[in-house]
Amino acid sequence: MLPIITNEQSQKVFKEIFKDVPNWRKKMIHYIKTENPEINAAIIEASNMTDLDPKAVALGAYMTYILLELSAKEEEPQGE
Repeated sequence: MLPIITNEQSQKVFKEIFKDVPNWRKKMIHYIKTENPEINAAIIEASNMTDLDPKAVALGAYMTYILLELSAKEEEPQGE
């Protein structure tokens, strides 16, 4: 089951993203390439297979990934 993303988590991520969108997207490319290369390849492939702006598609996918990752980490039981 996917973790629940809170408004606070969204605001935290949005604040970071929208300071400098191009830099954040580049940082995420390298981060996800290391953490989960298959997901990164799928994001790039999907963003190139649409008529939409590939950078915008990738931004949405990276944002979703990082939100789910943050939420999952915060849901983990502490100290067990």
